[in-house]
Amino acid sequence: MDRRQFIKSVVATTAGTALALKVNGVAQAAAGKSGKGKSAYPDVVAVRNGEPDKMFRTGIAALGGMVAFVKPGQRVVVKPNAAFDAPPERGSNTNPILVGEIVRQCLSAGAADVAVFDNTLNDWRSAYGNSGIGEAVQKAGGRMLPADNESLYKPLTEARAERLKETAVFGALLSADVVINVPVLKNHGGAKMTGAIKNLMGAVWERRSMHRNDLNRSIAEMLYYMKPTLNVVDAYRVMVDHGPRGLSVDDVRLVRHLLLSRDIVAVDAVATRLLKYNQNDVKYIGIASQLGFGNGDIKTIQIKRLNA
Repeated sequence: MDRRQFIKSVVATTAGTALALKVNGVAQAAAGKSGKGKSAYPDVVAVRNGEPDKMFRTGIAALGGMVAFVKPGQRVVVKPNAAFDAPPERGSNTNPILVGEIVRQCLSAGAADVAVFDNTLNDWRSAYGNSGIGEAVQKAGGRMLPADNESLYKPLTEARAERLKETAVFGALLSADVVINVPVLKNHGGAKMTGAIKNLMGAVWERRSMHRNDLNRSIAEMLYYMKPTLNVVDAYRVMVDHGPRGLSVDDVRLVRHLLLSRDIVAVDAVATRLLKYNQNDVKYIGIASQLGFGNGDIKTIQIKRLNA
């Protein structure tokens, strides 16, 4: 093979590899790789026995710190669960202390802007207010975005999808440099569990139709349209029954855990254990794994367990 043929071969191989990674949606940042091509960090960090902010500081340090995810001047969008007009003790929404700490860490890493939103099921003003998330974000230096108008969403189509062939995604999320997905872990009457993947339903405009169109498949196929940079699963207060809204504090258990991962499928697979669920009962995890969006094989997921 002469020099010209060699260069053509290298270019073709590199392009083909990049395309395969893009199609499968599993490309990872080079900064997270070791010299041998393996990740320098665990697949999932599991922190326990601390307050939400301290657990986050412990967990993010094990993934290289916030500077591994946020670079100076970048625009960050944080997507918690803030859907319900309910106080933190009800476990319906992401813990506000955690959300505030994430905003602070992003700004400390040099983010130019940190915006937080959810397509709420109750009035967004009441949901942001009574959840405590609005105040926590404001105090931390971030800003809350309303997401109650269809004009704020961008219609998208995806030929590879079987069920979710079109949807409209919140525009600010699509234009962000970094997306941090921060669900609260809880029981869900329709999909069995709310975790990192399902939390993205709060980033699309029309989600009611997903319930009528093979809900689990539709949840998994949202990952064709968006893939967060970092996933942080809040398992401080966990709703174990009557989710996703809950009836009272009797539905909530104080678990005091936090899961962090670049891999949205792996973190949900690990989260099933905290709810003491059989992973196969949360069908969208297996579907998302089969589609190539992450590793759903709990036996091969590398977990780093820490105490806060």
